[in-house]
Amino acid sequence: MKKTIFLLFCIVVIMSGCTNTTEESKIVTENENITVTDNQQEKEIKSEDSADSEEESSVGRKVIYNAQLTVQVENYEHTVKEIQTEAVKKKGYILNSNTYRNGEEGQLQGTMTIRIPTNAFHPFIEALESGSIKVMDRTISGQDVTEEFVDLESRLKSKQVVEKRLLDFMEKAEKTEDLLKISTDLATVQEEIEQIKGRMNYLQNQADLATVTIEIVEKSVNVPDLQSKDLNTWEKTKKQFIGSLNFILSAGSGLIVFFIGNMPVFLIIGLIIFIVFASRKRMKKE
Repeated sequence: MKKTIFLLFCIVVIMSGCTNTTEESKIVTENENITVTDNQQEKEIKSEDSADSEEESSVGRKVIYNAQLTVQVENYEHTVKEIQTEAVKKKGYILNSNTYRNGEEGQLQGTMTIRIPTNAFHPFIEALESGSIKVMDRTISGQDVTEEFVDLESRLKSKQVVEKRLLDFMEKAEKTEDLLKISTDLATVQEEIEQIKGRMNYLQNQADLATVTIEIVEKSVNVPDLQSKDLNTWEKTKKQFIGSLNFILSAGSGLIVFFIGNMPVFLIIGLIIFIVFASRKRMKKE
């Protein structure tokens, strides 16, 4: 009897030990699983970050450069030709150009807008400054659009995946209602894809070609040469002579008109004077 009780006690102790061992192993296993899960999440986060950085590096840094120059020159037309030559040399082109004159006989002024490849942007400005052009004011700015471009690229890939799925659904759809709904969703997604591509193309173009705006002011004033047709000496003399003669004739005509027109008045006044003198003369004789 005692042996039986002792054996039961040993079995109970052994089973409790095994249970504790099993629970400890479960706890260890769970801790290991949690650790593994955490490590996997960290690896996923790191892989996502590295993927973003790799994607950004594969896209390349995209910066939009703009420059505004105000220059003063001796000869406007010569400077315009010089700028055009330098732009062509740097593989650029003239986007627009306008010229106007400050006053009727004033100096020429104008504005030129030039698109230059980004790699030739700074050399182009340095070439202008080292020439005969005097730079009065210069402003250079840059806008980094790399992050926006990468974001647009990611959105484009997502939209293209949705587009592909919708196309697959359209092939498998049998009901007309389903086809109409899928067609509407597909048109919306394709429109968004075109908008994203348009924005990406615009950013790419702006980053590839820098914009340089040049305001040109001519320093010297163009003075016309002295020519006989500008002086008109004989014409002016003849005009002055005729004007003087007309004045004399006009004055003489006025005097003639005055005397002839007032002749009756003069006759009456003369008659009165004659009577007065005759009367006084007669009185003196008496």
